[in-house]
Amino acid sequence: MNSYQLSDRLHTVASFVPKGSSIADIGSDHAYLPCYLGHQLQIDKAVAGEVAEGPFQSAKRQVKEDSLEHLIEVRKGSGLEVIEAGEVDVITIAGMGGPLIAQILEEGKDRLPGVKRLILQPNINAISIRDWFSLNGWTITDEAILEEDGKIYEVLVAEPETDRMEMTFQDRLLGPVLSKEKSHVFQKKWKQEYNQWEKILNQIERAGDTSHLKDKKKELLEKMKLVSEVLNWEKR
Repeated sequence: MNSYQLSDRLHTVASFVPKGSSIADIGSDHAYLPCYLGHQLQIDKAVAGEVAEGPFQSAKRQVKEDSLEHLIEVRKGSGLEVIEAGEVDVITIAGMGGPLIAQILEEGKDRLPGVKRLILQPNINAISIRDWFSLNGWTITDEAILEEDGKIYEVLVAEPETDRMEMTFQDRLLGPVLSKEKSHVFQKKWKQEYNQWEKILNQIERAGDTSHLKDKKKELLEKMKLVSEVLNWEKR
């Protein structure tokens, strides 16, 4: 992977960036994503944000090597503190856990006014981000799911809501777009999750009958029932 040839995961993120956008790529690492978008003439401006010194320097070197200093500014800072409110209209965050991405959004809420689109690629626990959307006035407009190097990734695209709408538990767990499309990769992901839940359930049933375990068992059974229904499985 480089700034001219992205991984499938980052290429999917890039595909949701509208032409002419001003973007902030948070946790930009080598700044491959904003550099790629710059080469494609897809963006008018970009901020590449990094909190760690090593990746920050790597991003600066990449932008310089690609002669994109006029278009991309690399800034060091935590989360959304690298931008000001109204400075960009698209934010991308890729390659982190869902809870961490949700935390970055929560801690940087004061920087979100003026942002028209969030494009987020969690490595795990996408439900944490969908929960945050539901609580903070963002609606999912598109989603993608893909498999790369034996791992399955989801990409969530959200825009500010005009009318507040609560997502169902099914929408938050499985994704409102993905659960309708039911792609092969989507089915593979949730079959894997279901099998893992079955193993945990078997362990719980052997472990005893405490209040905590009862709650965990109830949660797992609810998820398993939901996945079975969405995938049109017969009761197991």
